Amino acid sequence: MSYFSERLLLLRQENSLSQKACAQKLQISPRAYAYYEAGEREPQLSTLIRMADFYGVSIDYLAGRTDVS
Repeated sequence: MSYFSERLLLLRQENSLSQKACAQKLQISPRAYAYYEAGEREPQLSTLIRMADFYGVSIDYLAGRTDVS
């Protein structure tokens, strides 16, 4: 698992959300969200920005470039 997928899973769990709920908020399909969380695909930049904004963290944190959210 990549830093990105691990952190995406952790953030979702910390917020007590389902994959489906996150996907709806991010305006992506639940399947796409599941792929991102499983590390099977990487999101486009626009989706990555929405994810960072949604969870209130930096893109660098999601990418594993820093441990400071």
